[in-house]
Amino acid sequence: MREIIFDTETTGLDNREDRVIEIGGVELENQFPTGRTLHIFINPGNRKVHPDALAIHGITDEFLKDKPPFADVAQQIIDFFGDARWVAHNATFDMGFINAEFGRIGLPAIAGDRVTDTLALARRKNPMGPNSLDALCRRYGIDNSHRAKHGALLDSELLAEVYIEMLGGRQAALGLVSSNKVVGQTVEHDDAPIAIAQRPRPLPNRLSQADEAAHAALVAKMGAKAIWAKYDPPK
Repeated sequence: MREIIFDTETTGLDNREDRVIEIGGVELENQFPTGRTLHIFINPGNRKVHPDALAIHGITDEFLKDKPPFADVAQQIIDFFGDARWVAHNATFDMGFINAEFGRIGLPAIAGDRVTDTLALARRKNPMGPNSLDALCRRYGIDNSHRAKHGALLDSELLAEVYIEMLGGRQAALGLVSSNKVVGQTVEHDDAPIAIAQRPRPLPNRLSQADEAAHAALVAKMGAKAIWAKYDPPK
């Protein structure tokens, strides 16, 4: 399954008037990063960056002056996402802005059944919270010390690690994947079954005769109804 872990930064909080100014995405195939990423800064036109938003992401109006408008990068975004699932933390916010931008240029909205909200997933797994991205990084031991401010690509990379951890991906990978190799911009998975070698002879019993005798005596004291009698009947 192909998924794009993504994040946006915006000029403010109201998707009816505010605009997307940055989008970052990380591609996963079967919960493994392929190495393909998307990162675009976007000129919001006449909409200025709100001071509260500036304090969060640090992207200034001056910096955005020479960046392309959303209409010029929309196809690049669509091509990168393709038929993948859209995965975001607090996806209602990000998808609200993405679909508003698509609507302004006459493109159809992304259907809700193509979207995964990692915040909702985190709340189910950790109902006592907190479930911010920083809190989840701490919970799963992911280094986010370089995250001085929000950034769409950096946050997408951190969220990809969090998402994989929440789904048990690293543990599953130990048994399900024998090797991955990167070819160009894609990852090929070697799905051949892993052969488990058998020991030429069993390991010796680590219990001494005294240990076995002491165990047998303890079980005998428990009586015939002891659960041990079911699994280790008297010899």
